[in-house]
Amino acid sequence: MNSPIRLDHRAVILVNGADAETFLQGLLTQDVLNLSSGDRRYGALLTPQGKIIADMILQRSADGFLLDCDATVAPRLLKRLQLFRLRAAVTIEVDAEFHVTAFEGSPDPRSAAAPARRIGSASRAGGEVGVYHAARIAAGLPEQGVDFGSEDVFPADIDMDLLAGVDFRKGCFVGQEVVSRMKRRGTARRRTLKVALPEGAPETPCPLLAADVEIGTLTSTGGGFGLARIRIDRMAEAEAAGQSFSAGGRGLIFDRPAWLADELAALSHPK
Repeated sequence: MNSPIRLDHRAVILVNGADAETFLQGLLTQDVLNLSSGDRRYGALLTPQGKIIADMILQRSADGFLLDCDATVAPRLLKRLQLFRLRAAVTIEVDAEFHVTAFEGSPDPRSAAAPARRIGSASRAGGEVGVYHAARIAAGLPEQGVDFGSEDVFPADIDMDLLAGVDFRKGCFVGQEVVSRMKRRGTARRRTLKVALPEGAPETPCPLLAADVEIGTLTSTGGGFGLARIRIDRMAEAEAAGQSFSAGGRGLIFDRPAWLADELAALSHPK
């Protein structure tokens, strides 16, 4: 069993007040209504064009919500939320007393295979953060600050819609029109897939090649595996042509999750 690991690359934003629930409900990709204290969901704040400003694991608290997000993006997320506040009865702040810890606490809402995590004001953690990254890569979970930046990707590019990070039934949220259209038409060509690295891990990020043609990027590695954001249509074409895949001069093998066949079929027959 792994020892608890404090995730110093994560920050916690507190959104408290009488209007906290309705405030976040109108902004985030996730439905935040009717959560009990301690309940968690995965979501994001998008640009109007549908790209991710910040993704987060949000947790209901007694006074509002705790947003577990990438520390480098936290100031941008904080500023954007404050711009939307207007007359809402909410307070929004980063709380340096709160820390995120892996391998203790409650399940990660993105995947049962991911390490448990806890938000708290005290931490006994002392393990190596590389162990955490290896575990979340093995679970197929991209992480902001490592696998993607702010306003770089659409939710589908990092599989948010497949990880219960987008609620398409909740109604309006910022960027909803673009994201819903991509889902409805089945036009998501870029996805993030786990890869095995039998020849060792190159430095990341680095281009991922099919023969000599770049089809994506290997974004992070750990524990003999990696995550790659790729054009799945080009991957399928390369496989059909019998081409091999590599990154940094080292061969790799794609994991083929159950959803991939349906995604490729949707691209072949767009709506």
